[in-house]
Amino acid sequence: MARTSKKAALAAAAVALEAAAKPAATETALPRILEDKREQAAIAEIDQQIALPHSVVKPTYKVKYKARAMAAGLKGKAAKRSNGDWLSRRMAELVLTEREKLNVQALVDLCAANGLEDIESRWPNRNTGWEGRLRMTACLVLRKIVADKGTLTLMDGTEMEAPAEFCQLNATR
Repeated sequence: MARTSKKAALAAAAVALEAAAKPAATETALPRILEDKREQAAIAEIDQQIALPHSVVKPTYKVKYKARAMAAGLKGKAAKRSNGDWLSRRMAELVLTEREKLNVQALVDLCAANGLEDIESRWPNRNTGWEGRLRMTACLVLRKIVADKGTLTLMDGTEMEAPAEFCQLNATR
């Protein structure tokens, strides 16, 4: 009898270990699978964009941006198309939609809150890729403004303190 109960106990322990090693349920595994597929699609699209001719951004920078975002664990296509510094990540949170498209009005409002008025007439080019250029150019100009001020003023008027390292790297010299 003791021998049978030992076998039963070992079998029960093996079943418990096997159950613990499996994903808990389909509800938790499915979003992770979908997220991985979206991330793979984003990486594939970035790889295609790196090879595109006639881009404002040189391929060497595109490769650096992609590598930096992947090393930092940042997900999504937008993260792999920016330099990944503090301001570009905050701007992505504030002016990109859930589908990583530019909300132009949000960008206009963010720029206006930081003293950069009428960016649409300042940069009127509406050729292919204009949204990315508008966001990139606004980010470059805002980088100096925010670094000099030490804060990013949000659309509602509240201020977000910029990290000291960001301000030191980007302040007007």
